[in-house]
Amino acid sequence: MTSRIDVSIEHRNVPEPPGKHPNTCPSCSSHYRDDELEAALWVCPHCGHHFTMRARARIASLADEGTFVEEAADLRSEDPLDFFDLRPYTERLAEAEMKTGLGEAMLIGQGIIDGNPAELAVMDFAFMGGSMGSVVGEKFSRACDSAAQRGVPLVSVTASGGARMQEGILSLMQLPKTVCAVEDLHDTGQPMISVMSHPTTAGVLASFASLGDVIVAEPGALLAFTGPRVVQQTTREKLPDDFGLAEQNLRFGHIDAIVPRPELKAYVAQLLRLFSRSGD
Repeated sequence: MTSRIDVSIEHRNVPEPPGKHPNTCPSCSSHYRDDELEAALWVCPHCGHHFTMRARARIASLADEGTFVEEAADLRSEDPLDFFDLRPYTERLAEAEMKTGLGEAMLIGQGIIDGNPAELAVMDFAFMGGSMGSVVGEKFSRACDSAAQRGVPLVSVTASGGARMQEGILSLMQLPKTVCAVEDLHDTGQPMISVMSHPTTAGVLASFASLGDVIVAEPGALLAFTGPRVVQQTTREKLPDDFGLAEQNLRFGHIDAIVPRPELKAYVAQLLRLFSRSGD
């Protein structure tokens, strides 16, 4: 009787298959180099999937070259609760800053979009999921104040998983704070254009992101207070395939338009010109 060969030995130390490269399109599996995606504004040339776009790249795609002047760059989050889960909050903040090169999840500043002056407030999902803590709320409020003082519109670009739990109630307080900041901006007669990118959820969606005079979104962006997986687990009902996506929000009238990223600068510039003429 011949003995059986234990072929499993060959596979015991085989390394796990590598995960998908971040530049692999999740829709069509096309793969790109960084420079190829950068030239395409981080949009898949084959299927049109919109990759997540970093804040500085977003500003470069919207503002005329050399016109953006950053404001409040020195603001940093503190740790008033001495929060600790698996790691200290201060450690997570330091790691996020090292990883992204940003001080927080939002960049604000003055800029010109196709010849039209504006204030920009752009979020970066790479910094702790674009979560809104006290500094993000403060930066957005300062952007509203700057737009009001200069007499220019505010262009907001959101990408956020919601409130930052490490700051507890201080994070939730940013919802009314940013809402009041938008109201103060409107009281001066200046508009806000809200651009929602993937994902715009929870506290950010429930506050300033939904208060734009014009609200536009990128194709396929998730715009929902809670993601479809949580809703389905809670309701135990099958949801539509496009639940919470920009396309469903447009159908229900929650947003005004869906604008592909390559067309966004021209679209926003046209809105700025229209608002400028209406204020004359």
